[in-house]
Amino acid sequence: MNEFNRRKFLEGSAGMAAAASLGVGGAMFATSANAQSALTFKPEKGAKLRVLRWSRFVQGDIDAYMANVKAFTEKTGVEVRVDNEGWEDVRPKAAVAANTGAGPDIILSTNDDANLYPDKLLDVTDLAEYLGKKYGGWYPAVQQYLRPDGKKWIGLGLGAAGSMIVYRKSMVEAAGFKEFPKDTAGFLALHKALKDKGTPGGYALGNATGDSLWTNWLMWSHGGQLVDKSNKVVINSPETLKALEYGKQLYPNFIPGTLSWLDPNNNKAFLDGQIAVTNNGISIYYAAKNSQDPKIKEMAADIFHAPFPIGPVGVPTESHLFFNQMVMKYTKYPNAAKEFLRFMMEREQFDKWLIGGGGYVAQPLAAYESCPIWTSDPKHMAYRDCVKNMRPTGYAGKLGYASAGAGADFIVANMVAEAISGSKTPQEAMERAQKRAERYYKV
Repeated sequence: MNEFNRRKFLEGSAGMAAAASLGVGGAMFATSANAQSALTFKPEKGAKLRVLRWSRFVQGDIDAYMANVKAFTEKTGVEVRVDNEGWEDVRPKAAVAANTGAGPDIILSTNDDANLYPDKLLDVTDLAEYLGKKYGGWYPAVQQYLRPDGKKWIGLGLGAAGSMIVYRKSMVEAAGFKEFPKDTAGFLALHKALKDKGTPGGYALGNATGDSLWTNWLMWSHGGQLVDKSNKVVINSPETLKALEYGKQLYPNFIPGTLSWLDPNNNKAFLDGQIAVTNNGISIYYAAKNSQDPKIKEMAADIFHAPFPIGPVGVPTESHLFFNQMVMKYTKYPNAAKEFLRFMMEREQFDKWLIGGGGYVAQPLAAYESCPIWTSDPKHMAYRDCVKNMRPTGYAGKLGYASAGAGADFIVANMVAEAISGSKTPQEAMERAQKRAERYYKV
C-alpha cells in the first residue's frame, strides 16, 4: 500500500471507530461484538426488490450471487428480481432511474457513478459504519468514492475488478525476458521484442469501461493528473506530455485494431493467441482454466499476472474498475433494501461470492483479505489487494459530480488514444482534454 492510501486507510478506520463509539445510528452501534453482529433492518410488509447489476464476466460470479439472493428470500420472504446489463448500459439506465424517480431499488454500477446524483440515493451511513467496524474497515478508495464529504455514505462498496497485466509466460521468455518488467523502460523494451517475435501486446483504446483504465496508469506513472488536490484541471502539463510521448513509442507495438477495442475485445484476442500481453481482470485466466476446448484449457498453465510497472513517478499507480452498490431514495422498501445489502455483505455470503467469482472481484473491506479464494490458486493473489492499492479515477482531486462526469466521458482514455495513435499531436490531445475536463470542473 502506498503512503497516501495507508494514511487514508488509517484515518478512515479511526473515523469509523470514533463514529461507532459515539453511537451513530442509535443503540445498534454498541461496541460489543455481539451487538455489532446483531444489526438487522426489518423489511417492510409485502416488500419486493428489484436489483440492476452489471453482467458477469465470470459465470461463477452470477451463480454465487443468485444463490445468495435465493438464501435471502428464503430467510426473509422478500422476493428479489435481478436484472443484468452490460457496464455501458447500467450507467445510463441508472441515471434515468435517478432522474425520473422510478426503476430498480438497488443498482450495482461502476467507479464514482454514485456522485452523479448523490441526492437521489438513500443514506446508508448506519449500514456502512456497521460493516466497516465489523470487517476491518473500508479501504481508502472506497471511502473516497462513496463518502465524498467524509461523513455521509451514499452507497456501499462491492469491490473492484483488477486491471492487472495478463501475459503468456512462454512468449515473454521467448522475447528474452525471464520475468515481467517492473519499470516502464523494461515494459517498452518487452513490447518491442514481442512485436519482433510476432506475438504483440494489445490494450483497449476505445471507450471501454474497464479495460481503458490502463490509460490512467500511463498518465499517473509519469506524474500526470487530471486534477490537483484543489480540483483544478491540470491535465495539460509537462508530466502528461511525457506520458503521451512514452505512449507514442509503445503504441506501434500493439496489434492493429486496439483503437476500437471495448471490454470484450482483448479477452478474445488473448484467448485466440493473437496477443501475448494485455490488461484485464482474472476473467481471461478463469475462462481458460474452465474452457471445454482442450487447447484453451492448456493455455491456462501459461497465463500469469503482474502489476503494471512503476514509472518515473517512482510509486505504484494502480487503476481498477470499482463497483458500488446504490439504494435509490425513491424505493418503497428502504429497510428491505438495506437488509438485502447487509445480508449479501456478511461473511457467510460474501466469502461464497468471492470464491464463486474465482477472484474476479477484490474485496472492499480489509477482513476479506483472508478469504480462501486468494490462496486457493497462487495466480489469484495478484488481484487480492486491488482495492487496497487503487487510486480513484478522479485522482488527485475530491470526488463528486465533476469526477464522475469526466470519467463517464472517457476524457483520459480519449486523450491517450488520440495522442499515441497520431490522430492528434500530444499537445493537441492534452489541450482538448483540458477543455473537456474544465466543462465538468467549473471554477
